[in-house]
Amino acid sequence: MPLALQALLIGIVQGLTEFLPISSSAHLIVVPEMLGWKDPFLNSASFDVMLHAGTLVALLVYFWRDLVALLAAWLESIRDRRIGDDQDRRLAWLIVVTMIPGALLGVALESFFDTFFREHIILVAVFLALGAGILWLAEQLALLRRGLDNVNLSDAIVIGVAQAFALFPGFSRSGMTIAAGLYTGLTREAAARFSFLMGTPIIAGAAAWKARELLHAGLPSADIVALGAGMIGAAIAGLLAIAFLLAYLRRNTTAPFIAERLVLAGLVVVFVLAR
Repeated sequence: MPLALQALLIGIVQGLTEFLPISSSAHLIVVPEMLGWKDPFLNSASFDVMLHAGTLVALLVYFWRDLVALLAAWLESIRDRRIGDDQDRRLAWLIVVTMIPGALLGVALESFFDTFFREHIILVAVFLALGAGILWLAEQLALLRRGLDNVNLSDAIVIGVAQAFALFPGFSRSGMTIAAGLYTGLTREAAARFSFLMGTPIIAGAAAWKARELLHAGLPSADIVALGAGMIGAAIAGLLAIAFLLAYLRRNTTAPFIAERLVLAGLVVVFVLAR
């Protein structure tokens, strides 16, 4: 199969799984491994993160009004040196708070996350199953009483820590942050929306960091085409996944995603044992 087509298909997988609570990092490790796609570039952490740039495009397209309002409110709060009762200013600073745990852990252990789990994919199955259990427990404890306007500082800290744990492939950034949102009493839709909004700056930061490395190292023309195909696939699939999940969670639980995680975990175990 041509490299660009492989990249496109992996990009579609990334776009869907980044926002559905089933772990994009796990799928990006497991799917190429199971299909025997061994190209070093497609299996690199740099390619993974640049696919996140594709999903970033999806976030910017879907939430551009919210993001412009939040950025303006954040800059105004710095100018005025106050937050006051402005909901956008408060939400913008809460998103900043959520970024801190994940950013610190990611910078401290970047090389570890880039390589270790690609060599020990059985751990991905463990994290998929643990993440399924966490999401199931969150559903059992969910009060579903609070909207996005009711997110407070303690909520932001809890959800930010959950986002940091999602650096381990299999846990899922959206899965852990939605679960944490449910723990704090948010509705499913509010938890998902907050997860998407808070993910925008950290995904942008990670993509920018890896882009710097790619530009410094240079890329063969074939890899550039593959990278473009993957990013386009991720952007389109990501946009569809965002719209679907927000609509789905207004009336439904996360049960199908819990089941998918367990099935994939089982398949990974079988694959590892059969090698």
